[in-house]
Amino acid sequence: MTPLPNKTIEVSLETFRDQAAAPLFERSQETIRKAQQNLLGMQKPEGYWVGELLVDCTLVSDVVAFMHWTGEVDFDKQSRCVKHLLDRQQNDGGWNSYYKGPSELNATVKAYFALKLAGFSPDEPRVLKAHATIVRLGGIPKANTYTKLFLALFGQYPWKYLPIIPPEIILLPNWLYFNIYEMSSWSRGMVVPLSIINHFKPVRHLPPEKQLHELFPYGTEHSNLGMPFDKKFFTWKNFFLRWDRTLKFLDTLPWKPFRSRSLKKAEAWILERVADGTEGLGAIFPSMMYTIMVLKTLGYSEAHPVLRKAVKDFKGLEVHDPVTDEFRMQPCLSPIWDSAITAFALAESGIPADHPQLQKAGEWLISKEVRDIRGDWRHKNPTPIKSGWAFEFANQYYPDVDDTFKVLMALSVIKMPDEAAKKEVVDRALQWAISFQCKNGGFAAFDKDVTKQWLQDVPFADHNAILDPPCSDITSRALEVFGRLGVSVKEPFVKRALRFVRETQLPDGSWEGRWGVNYIYGTWLVLRGLRVIGEDMYQDWVLRGLNWLESCQNADGGWGETPASYDNPKLKGRGESTPSQTAWALMGIIAATDHMRPSIQRGVEHLYHTQNADGSWTEDHITGTGFPKVFYLKYDMYRNNWPLLALADFQKLAARERR
Repeated sequence: MTPLPNKTIEVSLETFRDQAAAPLFERSQETIRKAQQNLLGMQKPEGYWVGELLVDCTLVSDVVAFMHWTGEVDFDKQSRCVKHLLDRQQNDGGWNSYYKGPSELNATVKAYFALKLAGFSPDEPRVLKAHATIVRLGGIPKANTYTKLFLALFGQYPWKYLPIIPPEIILLPNWLYFNIYEMSSWSRGMVVPLSIINHFKPVRHLPPEKQLHELFPYGTEHSNLGMPFDKKFFTWKNFFLRWDRTLKFLDTLPWKPFRSRSLKKAEAWILERVADGTEGLGAIFPSMMYTIMVLKTLGYSEAHPVLRKAVKDFKGLEVHDPVTDEFRMQPCLSPIWDSAITAFALAESGIPADHPQLQKAGEWLISKEVRDIRGDWRHKNPTPIKSGWAFEFANQYYPDVDDTFKVLMALSVIKMPDEAAKKEVVDRALQWAISFQCKNGGFAAFDKDVTKQWLQDVPFADHNAILDPPCSDITSRALEVFGRLGVSVKEPFVKRALRFVRETQLPDGSWEGRWGVNYIYGTWLVLRGLRVIGEDMYQDWVLRGLNWLESCQNADGGWGETPASYDNPKLKGRGESTPSQTAWALMGIIAATDHMRPSIQRGVEHLYHTQNADGSWTEDHITGTGFPKVFYLKYDMYRNNWPLLALADFQKLAARERR
């Protein structure tokens, strides 16, 4: 690690002599120095940062089941998975989807199944409590489609009651009103392999003691377990359920003229996206797991290079904690996202723009620009530009807009040895990202205009993630990038983005967060984006956002919010204080004012008092969102890089106020 220069903060303490903020400024300087040293020490030799992505227990449960499905059980790994599950079982016997959340049916069914597969008896106290919670929550019939499908692979749920995913879906042309590119990239990455699995139905039969008959409430196991129709005759849901019945009938016929062709095309589609240069299909856990199942079902030998690579990529998501001897599973890897945020925070907090470690980070980020192919996004976005950054180390087919905007922010504050070459990259990537603006003016994550609401009624789409709609958080990050890179506010695409942001504001002044928990995340990003793009921050609608953020500050000076606010908006802005959410709220308030408000001082004091001796912060709560109401993520870097950026904003505010 390159030593820090003696003077890392541009604004000197003398500027604030004889002001009430001076002692707080001095403390924040020390907090910043410690945070900088901590983050610089975490940088990898190649120049990147990457923190673990922590999630609920479902992935570990799936790993146990997956090993039994393949017939290749690593008993040491299984025992560590069991420990992981037992350590997280709640008092009522269930498992939750986020820290301190209530027991959730799908997570509990999967954990229960994993324990039985590992040899637990249904009469053991822990299993009995889990059983009681599952039945209380409705049992297997109330689980979502993806849980039921996974159980069907073991004969524990009837295939006939699952929504059909015909392989022929891959043959639908792009001009058709419905095709696979009208679905979100992550849904697409599951649907294509599942369409092959749906054809072959590769069931692994279990001995009686490992089956799950007891998880069907009494009298339901042999009843009609299909999705119920709406009472109203003409609804999209009823339309798709009738179509599902038609497709199932057609699937029973011996003559399927397009089946062979569709299976081959689906297989080729997968193989293309797991080739060298990627971390597996979509570089995300479920798609990677299903890919291995597909390859094994299609008869690929264990020695086949494609299957070997798929298994290696999948194992790359494993975490073997040497401290606790615990096994965990990540949904994906986050080096580009973590590196961009951290580099930006370090530069904004006073690390010189040409500091060797920042330049190393800049070189690494530039090397990860996707320049070889036009990925799946090309089907909805005809731009000829090849650019963008993914979330992971190597995910060529799926660069995303949000990561690209974040990398552009990082590169804007790093002075590279070859600034002309950097500018070429920045200009190209900026034009690529702008081309993703949706019809309503907003920006989504991976694709353009994947917004057909009726798709949410497709029977296999009950995971709340089939669409990739524009959202205020990514759109506001776009506004910040535009402002930092000198894009004129008079540009039509900027005006449209501003209009989208204003139209998505809620009556109380807040904005919902799609990719972070939740209203604190959305509101902070909007206020920050508006400030940087040059919007008048004294407009009534902007001040309502500021007032809302201040209204939910906790007594300890921090801010917190749990994923429960996605299910119940009355809980918005409420929760135990966390470092990341305190930082977000601080940055939002600071962006919306030119004055040292009490809420800001209390928030900075909170970060100062909660910092650990090594410069880090501790955060137990989950503040990242995968799919609202379904799946959440804890970014381990968030607890350290966002507070540093907030403290940097505080110092700049103090300097502005003094002037």
